Amino acid sequence: MRNICLTIAYDGTHYAGWQVQRNARTIQGEIEKVLKRIYKKKVKLTGASRTDAGVHAEAQIANFKIESGIPPNKLQLALNSSLPDDISITSAKKVPLKFHAQFDAQKKLYRYSILNSRVDNPFLRRFYHKVPYKLDMPLMRKEAKAFKGNRDFKSFQAKNAFLERKSTIRKIERVAVRRTGDFVYIDIEADGFLRNMARNIVGTLIEIGRGYLPRGSASEILKRLDRRKAGPTAPAKGLVLIRVQY
Repeated sequence: MRNICLTIAYDGTHYAGWQVQRNARTIQGEIEKVLKRIYKKKVKLTGASRTDAGVHAEAQIANFKIESGIPPNKLQLALNSSLPDDISITSAKKVPLKFHAQFDAQKKLYRYSILNSRVDNPFLRRFYHKVPYKLDMPLMRKEAKAFKGNRDFKSFQAKNAFLERKSTIRKIERVAVRRTGDFVYIDIEADGFLRNMARNIVGTLIEIGRGYLPRGSASEILKRLDRRKAGPTAPAKGLVLIRVQY
C-alpha cells in the first residue's frame, strides 16, 4: 500500500467547490474520475480544505492510498494530460501511510483579492471582487487585529444549523491587509476555517473600510455571536487557498 500526496492548483470558477456532489462538477470529482481511469478502480481522494463553489486554489493538498507501483512523477503527467485545463497537479509524491491531508494540516492561508477601482481588469476579473468605493486602509488594518488569536467566530460562519452544533472557535495566526496599486489583498492564516468564515471577515472589513460600519465593529461583532451583525459574504471568486502547512 502506498500513500500519494498531490498538490493541486485550480480555477474554481466553473465548479461547485472541492467536494464531490451529485449532479455537479467538482474539483475532487474531476480528479477522481481520472484516477479511476488510470488505476482501473475507484479511488477516494481526501482534500485538506473543502473550498466552496467558485473559490480557487494555488496549493490545495490531497492524498489517497493505492496498491500500485506507478511512480509519482508519471502519475502527475498522466493526470495533467487528462484533467481539464483549469485543474493542474503541480506535484505528486509518496508520503508515510499515516499522513492525512485534512487531519494533519496545522495552518491554512487564504488570500482575498479586491480591485479597488471603477475600471475592471479583463484579464483577472475571474479572480477578484471589484469595490469601486474609497477604502480606509489604515482603519481596515486596525480592525483586522481584532480577529487574531483564539476567538469564537460564530458571527462569521455560514447560516447552517448543522455547523452551528459544532465548535465555532478557531485560532487566527494573522490577518494582513495590504495594497498594491489598485489591488487590496487580505491574507488570513488560521488553524481552520468555518464555512464562509474568510469571506465573511472580508465582507465585514470592506464595510468598515467604506465607512458603513463604525470603528470597533470587528471586536463588537465577535462578541455578539450573531451572523446578522457582520457584513455580507464577499463573492467567492476573490478567494484563493494559497498554502496548507503541516
